[in-house]
Amino acid sequence: MDVAVPAVTLLHERDNVAVARRPLAEGERLAPGGLAVRMPVPRGHKVALAAIPAGQPVRKYGQVIGFATAPIEPGDHVHTANMAMSDLALTHEFCVDAVAPALLPEAERATFQGYLRPDGRVGTRNYIAVIASVNCSATVCQAVAEHFNRPDALAGFDTVDGVIALTHGGGCALNLQTEGYQYLTRTIAGYATNPNVGGVLMIGLGCETNQIPALMQAHGLVEGETLRTMTIQETGGTRRTIEAAVAAVRAMLPAVGAARRTAQPASALVLALECGGSDGYSGISANPALGYASDLLVRHGGTTVLAETPEIYGAEHLLTRRAARPDVARKLLGRIEWWRDYARRHQAELNNNPSHGNKAGGLTTILEKSLGAVAKSGTARLEAVYEFAERIDAHGFVFMDTPGYDPVAVTGQVAGGCTVICFTTGRGSTSGFRPAPCIKIATNTPMFERMAEDMDVNTGGIIDGSDTIAQAGERIFRTILAVASGTHTLSEDLGYGSNEFVPWQLGAVM
Repeated sequence: MDVAVPAVTLLHERDNVAVARRPLAEGERLAPGGLAVRMPVPRGHKVALAAIPAGQPVRKYGQVIGFATAPIEPGDHVHTANMAMSDLALTHEFCVDAVAPALLPEAERATFQGYLRPDGRVGTRNYIAVIASVNCSATVCQAVAEHFNRPDALAGFDTVDGVIALTHGGGCALNLQTEGYQYLTRTIAGYATNPNVGGVLMIGLGCETNQIPALMQAHGLVEGETLRTMTIQETGGTRRTIEAAVAAVRAMLPAVGAARRTAQPASALVLALECGGSDGYSGISANPALGYASDLLVRHGGTTVLAETPEIYGAEHLLTRRAARPDVARKLLGRIEWWRDYARRHQAELNNNPSHGNKAGGLTTILEKSLGAVAKSGTARLEAVYEFAERIDAHGFVFMDTPGYDPVAVTGQVAGGCTVICFTTGRGSTSGFRPAPCIKIATNTPMFERMAEDMDVNTGGIIDGSDTIAQAGERIFRTILAVASGTHTLSEDLGYGSNEFVPWQLGAVM
């Protein structure tokens, strides 16, 4: 017999709002209790379960997500017209929820088919990357990649996934002592050494601030059979450089193409946890399901990486509770303080979020958005906190400090060593991040069906009661293993991935 699905979801017994599973009509009565809806409430939005006087907190997930800006009656639609963010003092209890992962015995751990690299790390793809040191060499880098994108250009090298151009808008007119320079060089070096990259050609103009020899020396990179460098000025101009670069890539193809997939432990996977185009369902369906998959990968010995510091703002107390050590918690709070100062310096505030699309989907404040975003990390202990694009060397669940802008955030994660990305979305984000495959996870079935050619996994069944967080999480975990073994994601098939290499530009451009 079919079981009636409630019209709303109550996420915590302390909450004074619930989330509409479907559009609610004025006058509709909600079970249990027969509460009358006082006005139309869109799907994914909040409806008040009790009276909330002006100035009093609105609670969702058992946490404060904002304060009433006008009296709210039971059955009211709770959104930007009657709720806003205000100063909130968070209580931090370091490490109280930190529990060591219950690692599975070696014999029970999953495996995947990956590329074992000389440094012991394992790739899920095998690309040759043509990386620009400066914007001035971007056109040349793109021309080289386009040469190898022609039909049969890689004939005989079936294990090479492609030749990709990684270009950007910086590399000159910056101070060598700044964070911006450090982040740029760390990002380029991180991509050059990512396990998904089998060969690298780095191309500069020649006179730029970001000198290739200095970058190579600072990050321990050495030229060899599968790592070459050149500049346009030394090589003799655009045409000659393109010809020389094509020859250099062709020369490294045999070595890169010699790589073969072999059985590798899931503990070698480094998974980026990302969300974009979030909606009111993100924190209920896709994000908790990804959190379940994240916990599973950690139990198999793998690493998962949460990012986007401005989008954990207001929920950081949940992560400091899970910190493995007090110094990990303090480092996270230190990055939050950096962001507060950064926002002040630029006459901004950390509550410049949610976006227009987030609000249309039911999210009202950054507190609400952050509480849902943190759900991607599951329940595992927080082992480490990394700055942008730092090499990730810990196993288990970790955090990386990045902006909330998706292309920049994922660029930092991939530079840190992530080899697969899981990207949850409620509104329908479209992007990819070569050389790392990106698995798109839909929060709701209507969007999944509307954008079926872009979405890899649907978790909308959690909303309508036909699926559970555990079932969806298991499905995501199996998808991660399949994609890591070579199964293409839809964003790969659509050709996404070259334009989403976006190093974080910080500081003055002089």
